[in-house]
Amino acid sequence: MQHSLHLLGFDFGASNGRAMHGAFDGERLTIGELHRFPNDPVQVGDTLYWDILRLYHEMRTGLSKAVRDGAAPVAIGIDTWGVDFGLLARDGRLLSNPVHYRDSRTDGMMEHAYRVMPKEEIFAHTGLAFMQFNTLYQLLALQNAKDPTLENAKTLLFTPDLLAYFLTGEMGTEYSIASTAQLTDPRTRDWSAPIFEAFSLPRELFTEIRESGTVRGSLRESLRTELRVPGQTVVVAGGQHDTAAAVAAVPASGKRFAYISSGTWSLLGAETDAPVISEGVMKANYTNEGGVCGKTRVLKNIMGMWIIQECRRQWLKEGECEDFAGLAALAEQAEPFRSLFDPDDDRFLAPGDMPGRIRAYCAETNQPVPETRGQVARAVYESLALKYRWAVRRLERDILGYDIECLHIVGGGSNNTLLNRMTAGAVGRPVIAGPGEATAIGNLLVQAMALDAVGSLGELRAVVRRSFETAEFLPEETGRWDDAYGRFLVLTGLAD
Repeated sequence: MQHSLHLLGFDFGASNGRAMHGAFDGERLTIGELHRFPNDPVQVGDTLYWDILRLYHEMRTGLSKAVRDGAAPVAIGIDTWGVDFGLLARDGRLLSNPVHYRDSRTDGMMEHAYRVMPKEEIFAHTGLAFMQFNTLYQLLALQNAKDPTLENAKTLLFTPDLLAYFLTGEMGTEYSIASTAQLTDPRTRDWSAPIFEAFSLPRELFTEIRESGTVRGSLRESLRTELRVPGQTVVVAGGQHDTAAAVAAVPASGKRFAYISSGTWSLLGAETDAPVISEGVMKANYTNEGGVCGKTRVLKNIMGMWIIQECRRQWLKEGECEDFAGLAALAEQAEPFRSLFDPDDDRFLAPGDMPGRIRAYCAETNQPVPETRGQVARAVYESLALKYRWAVRRLERDILGYDIECLHIVGGGSNNTLLNRMTAGAVGRPVIAGPGEATAIGNLLVQAMALDAVGSLGELRAVVRRSFETAEFLPEETGRWDDAYGRFLVLTGLAD
């Protein structure tokens, strides 16, 4: 390839978003951040919303900066969190701001769903983990409230599909994002007719599902003219679920690897050629979500860095607080294995006083109550590492039937050296950390694949290995981690 392809990836997380430039010369990808912006939810009355039009405005700003810097993209890709959606009227207008998945409207909806269809049957049709914010339960909440937006809607678009619609005027659904909804059949990679029928969901709201790496359409002519974008820039429906993009960029060369996409959530799992719909998967609340190139991501949602993020948010309210590197340094100095907890306890899901909730958990389980920031942070990191061990053991024994050879950690959390060391010790496997920008990298390289500049998933991962550095962490103090794991299982009530 004589000239580099200029690509633009919009990567939206739960707290911020970025516009990332990528230049691909056929061998290596170089990336750079063009624009970063906050993604703060907005509470109005009793409802927690996403500020979707602000996010679209920031996308326009990022695209404008790319053009101004002489890096006008030939393609644009978007990745976001899963499950959330916008509803459009018949004329294509957005009826209301999308609601945040942490909103309380889905409280009690899982139990309501089980009265309509048994839990085991829902899993048999969808292969998806049971999380109260799944799209299925959001739609049931709208039905239950007789919400007029649902009654007046013509089309439902998931968050990245909605943003792509704003850019192109073209409506569509990409599989990796649809697969988070508990509305699809992972065997057919299409909508699940039994789910729609059982819950009387309006099937006509949903567009045709397309696989990752397809071209959605060109920029709207009015937008291209206004921002002076040269050429016919296309929008690619890549791995639009951020975890799908991150897993595509895992720099693995073998098959027996597991991954953690480490950010606000820790998504721990393996990549398979077909979904795994079994009793072991359902009991461990693992999920089958769509990957690029027809792959399935069999994974477990673990609360992840959300807990330390909320701790820091609380400490900032109370006065000055260290950055995340400073909190890791305080944690490293704190006494090991003093206080442990289950990161996936329901009390840690919603925003709020996370240090107070951790202290309450430890008091209830007759442990030393962490008082200092270092003690709290240490409890967070050790508890995450031990939950990772639990999840890997479930993956090996109940789902895959073979031992994992190494664990790849990608995403922003892979920059946490202390947690990487703890994870290697707890899991007893080598940990390969990096790249930290895996989600953006996967976003950009799936765009290159859609343009026929990358030929396969294996070739994509070879580009990642050539382009970005990683760090290896070997297991240490495994005996102490074994002892801590036994205590962790007793405290949390988890079965080994």
